[in-house]
Amino acid sequence: MTAPIRFPRFFVTSPAPCPYLPGRTERKVFTELKGANADQLNEALGRIGFRRSQTVAYRPSCLDCQACVSVRVVASEFKPSATQRRNLRRNSGLIATECRPWATDEQYNLLLKYLTARHPEGGMAAMDEMDYADMVEHTPVTSYVIEYREADENGEPGRLVGACLTDRQGDGLSMIYSFYDPDYKDRSGLGNYIILDHIRRAAEEQLPFVYLGYWVEGSPRMQYKVRYRPLEKLGRDGWQRFTEEEQSALIANATKPCGPVPSSSSKDGQQTRFEPG
Repeated sequence: MTAPIRFPRFFVTSPAPCPYLPGRTERKVFTELKGANADQLNEALGRIGFRRSQTVAYRPSCLDCQACVSVRVVASEFKPSATQRRNLRRNSGLIATECRPWATDEQYNLLLKYLTARHPEGGMAAMDEMDYADMVEHTPVTSYVIEYREADENGEPGRLVGACLTDRQGDGLSMIYSFYDPDYKDRSGLGNYIILDHIRRAAEEQLPFVYLGYWVEGSPRMQYKVRYRPLEKLGRDGWQRFTEEEQSALIANATKPCGPVPSSSSKDGQQTRFEPG
């Protein structure tokens, strides 16, 4: 006789300063991912807006704010813009390899360089080697690290310039955390290229979606996510596609020249300590 699947227990964190919108507080609801059905639970929760961090699935549960919106790219219908096509050509010489979720010193050193340049005051800036190993290796679901490397003189994988921790779900790829060499002048747009490569991978594997995490209107560092068409957002009535007009307006606003991004802004996927409040 098959044992029944137990409904997960959910917890709520204590209020904490919001990493995306200054002056606001955040709470998260979370549950543990474990056991033989962890993949199925992670996928089911992902479809209703949860994200994974190590062995925990979480989503915002703020009392007076719904600014964090889950978004996903429809991979099979994706049409790159002229800028995205140039990005694909410019970075086409990189060699991408799917690796088992095992942390390496090379990955950690690249992550430190990335965090120091892009998110010096973010929640992950103080990560040490053990923290990084926990982020990558403590996974109860199907996940891997995709490494992006320069080709050496023999055409073999050489220096590491980018990486992404990715979950493979039944309905798509979920990008948990990506990082890259911020000083790599020869191939600009590496962060966008990693997303474009995931969209290509999902389409080739006939997976419908690429999950990008949370889009937060009003948070400058989160606006890059609106540039991938078609894009769907999760609302009260389920997943709905941005209209052409709506997304065009958001893209135009995201590409407008603006002042410096506040250093308190944080990238989606930051390290989080989950303790019930």
